[in-house]
Amino acid sequence: MKALVNSCRFIVGILFIFSGLIKANDPIGLSYKMQEFFDLWKMSALDGITLTLSVLMIAFEIIAGVALLLGWKKKLISWLLLLLIVFFTFLTGYAYLSGKFSNCGCFGDCIPISSGASFAKDVVLLILILFLFFNRQYIQPVFSKSVTNAVLVVLALLSFGIQWYTLHYLPVLDCLPFKTGNYIPDKTKVPANSIPDSTEITFVYEKGGKKLEFNADHFPDDFNDSTYKFIDRYDKVIRKGTNNIPEIRGFDFQNSAGINVTQEILGGNYVLLLFHEDASTPVEKWKNGFEPVYHWAEKKKVPLYIISSLAPVVKQEIAATGFKGLEVLAGDRVMIRMAARTNPTLYLLKKGTIAGKWSYKKLDAALKVLKALPVVPPPAYQELISADTSSVK
Repeated sequence: MKALVNSCRFIVGILFIFSGLIKANDPIGLSYKMQEFFDLWKMSALDGITLTLSVLMIAFEIIAGVALLLGWKKKLISWLLLLLIVFFTFLTGYAYLSGKFSNCGCFGDCIPISSGASFAKDVVLLILILFLFFNRQYIQPVFSKSVTNAVLVVLALLSFGIQWYTLHYLPVLDCLPFKTGNYIPDKTKVPANSIPDSTEITFVYEKGGKKLEFNADHFPDDFNDSTYKFIDRYDKVIRKGTNNIPEIRGFDFQNSAGINVTQEILGGNYVLLLFHEDASTPVEKWKNGFEPVYHWAEKKKVPLYIISSLAPVVKQEIAATGFKGLEVLAGDRVMIRMAARTNPTLYLLKKGTIAGKWSYKKLDAALKVLKALPVVPPPAYQELISADTSSVK
């Protein structure tokens, strides 16, 4: 029995540590997933504390997993793990049975697994933890009390330290569609192996004050009766497709004149984009690092835009800075959150490919790259040179 308990103890402990470390790479991603649940449950008032909950939950997963392996306070840890896995099983079960979540974020964006697989995993973990809970007398400490306490303190500091770093300097392991090297236009397309939704044309008519719906194969027998009044027609989804959503959605921008500049951004030789979701990070915290980037972008003739889900607010925020003349483009909030795991995040695009990305804490690194870029004339100027050259010939 002791060997079986230790085997379960090892499996559960390693899984919790692994799950926590994967999510520690991107704690803000877990907070966004929490907001999805809260918004669905009409609990949006809790959105403001999701990042705190995310950081604490991730740290607890890592610390609890290590504590289980070390045999520290086995009764307390057994209870805490049982309560946590019951909560997780409820969440993944809800995500799977409701069909409203394709991925519950159990292993972050680096290891996306379906809601069904997440639920099955948690059911297995629940069984294992219940077994440990009722046989915890066989769990014995591995080290002395002082050594165990020292290891747990170091692990606690490490779990919070990793998250602090990724929240300020971007995830160490970038698993999002906006990672360096990706060609954005490819990510905005529906995957090649996708299966589209199956739809049928549905007609809406009114008869005798009642609305009736039917498709082309099931018209009422008395349809020629003049009492039927046409109301509407729409495509009704009869079977959901699979893998038919692009990885990047909402990458579409118009400038203040109402001109779409998306192709200009994706087709430019070099383009800088500062994704700044909102004013939650005050401009005073990043303007000193950004102003040199702005001035060097002008010297190098590199177009530079700020993209925000609250463009008017950000425009007002930068009004007293040295880059107040920058164009602020309105962007989709979900897309910006995916692109900017720090607020703000600077991108360098080269003909639609992500050549570099930096947290607002690392703008000095971006400046070094920018200084090394060649000076490239704007496309319109290049076309003029080509036209002049051809006329000479």
